[in-house]
Amino acid sequence: MTQIADPTPHRGTGESAKDPASWSYARRRRYGWVVTGSLLFLMMLSWADKAVLGLAAVPIMKDLHITPEMFGVVSSAMFFTFGVAQLVAAPLANKVQSRWILLVICILWSIAQAPVLVFVSLPALWVSRLLLGAGEGPLAPVMMHGVYKWFPAKKGATPAALASSGVTLGIVAFAPVLAWVIGSFGWRAAFAVLAVVGLLFAVYWAFVGKEGPYTSHAAERELDGVGEAELAAHGAEPGLDVPEPRIPYLRTILSPSWIFAVLTSFFGYWTFTLAMSWGPAYFQTVLGLTGQQAGSLIALPAAWGAVATVGLSALTQRLHGRGIPTRRSRAWVLGGAAVFGGTALFAASLVPSPVLAVALMVFGFGTAPALFALSYLVVAELTSVAQRGANLSIANAVFTTGGVFAPAVSGFLIGGAATPAAGYTESFALAGGLLLVCGVLSLLFVNQQRDRRRLGLAAPAAPTEPRPGRRAAAVSA
Repeated sequence: MTQIADPTPHRGTGESAKDPASWSYARRRRYGWVVTGSLLFLMMLSWADKAVLGLAAVPIMKDLHITPEMFGVVSSAMFFTFGVAQLVAAPLANKVQSRWILLVICILWSIAQAPVLVFVSLPALWVSRLLLGAGEGPLAPVMMHGVYKWFPAKKGATPAALASSGVTLGIVAFAPVLAWVIGSFGWRAAFAVLAVVGLLFAVYWAFVGKEGPYTSHAAERELDGVGEAELAAHGAEPGLDVPEPRIPYLRTILSPSWIFAVLTSFFGYWTFTLAMSWGPAYFQTVLGLTGQQAGSLIALPAAWGAVATVGLSALTQRLHGRGIPTRRSRAWVLGGAAVFGGTALFAASLVPSPVLAVALMVFGFGTAPALFALSYLVVAELTSVAQRGANLSIANAVFTTGGVFAPAVSGFLIGGAATPAAGYTESFALAGGLLLVCGVLSLLFVNQQRDRRRLGLAAPAAPTEPRPGRRAAAVSA
């Protein structure tokens, strides 16, 4: 059983007292949750920035005289720079502290709102979304890497999922407010509100943001102590350090577990981006709701998404804590959730009842963002702690490209269909079907234990003749 180190190991003064590694276990844990809560709000703000364009879709198309096809391309614009920014930030994530990267990108995306506030035009909207993508691109992987540094490996899934749930909680909290601002003061006022809130958070984070001390397995052992079972899992004797291998990034990326876990979140991102960019317009143009009603209704799948994100990640942590191999405790949960969400959304395109269709959309659209945190867990298993930040950034850069295609493809389906309702039905069926297929593929092919062995990350087999008095341990990765 893991032994927790002395709760007051190094109570220092001056600089040492500022180092979380010198804090007591209880203080580290408390501050870890403060950081997690702060990053939860940052993620909420990020998704409010993304969703505001969809909430203002109808008045923007009217004021700027643009077609659904043009609006779809504009909605995709931010994701052109989104992925590029993540790839640029990937090597920095291993070298620069997460708190500084998060501060810079928060300031950048707040400034990104300026063009559309100064110039009410389609080019200004393009520039604003491209800048926003550059600022927000690195957020999720850097945030996850930062949260992981505040908790031991077996206790990081739930806080990381909580921070990740900002993807949906941002819509729940901000969508009704932004819809009211748009209806009362115009769509440009909503962009201004988000810019101000972003700058205020940057000031707060400059004082509160700190880097966690769990930067490697060795650091975790030094801080909290490790039982014999954990050491045996790495093939080491108690008291000996366990060096972490460095795995070429391409080898990790080409492993089947990485490919299918990331592909599942690619279509999860496609699905949720479709909901945020076209959902409010669907509620207004097809169901005949007002802008404020549509803003409130789009919060329903987001609310379910928050429950699913935290609930599924807590489930994986509980299963993993019971010793269940992560192929089942994480990969099967990922695949099963994708199958459920894809089936619900595809069914929504077939049922004749609008009420039933909306209910199915809540589960279909809302389950999609819960996949992101689960995919991060799978990717994190396929690399060392030292390389984790870059690997998470690369994975995030790949699966968020679903946001490049979803709004644009859906815009052309909606604009080219015989009726808007038919176009929306086609776009929802396409997203649901693709997510369903990828969920099945994840259930079949994501196997972290197999791929960790291939990458040289898994523990060697336990000795056939354990030393007297010591029980041989065979622990899954």
